[in-house]
Amino acid sequence: MKLFLDTNVLLDVLAQREPWVQDSATLLALIDSGKIRGFVSAHTITTLHYLLSKHLGRERATAALVELIDLISVATVDAFVIQKGLSLGWHDFEDAVQAVCALEIEADYFVTRNPQDFSALSIPVVIPSDVLQYLKL
Repeated sequence: MKLFLDTNVLLDVLAQREPWVQDSATLLALIDSGKIRGFVSAHTITTLHYLLSKHLGRERATAALVELIDLISVATVDAFVIQKGLSLGWHDFEDAVQAVCALEIEADYFVTRNPQDFSALSIPVVIPSDVLQYLKL
């Protein structure tokens, strides 16, 4: 199973944001075990570094992202992805780029805490607890 993870799912774990950290951390543990594959867009990493540097400091943010990159795959954001994202006409361009990345890697699920932001996506959009339910965890 391939999961495309929205930025907020990873931020919940890395910044220990309650009450969402547990479900998202469980997903990352499943990815770490090899039971499922996890993907993010390339720009998610830069966004996370920016946000985590404010929360944890630059060194801890960098260390956390080095570990994260060892765990998940990073979907390419190139000219094709950017142009396709622009062509979607979504209000939130960043969300459109993530949606295109999810489609390009042929994700089984797009995992986010904001499913309404991705309602136009043609693959199932779920919250972390839904994925755990599907996996019977």
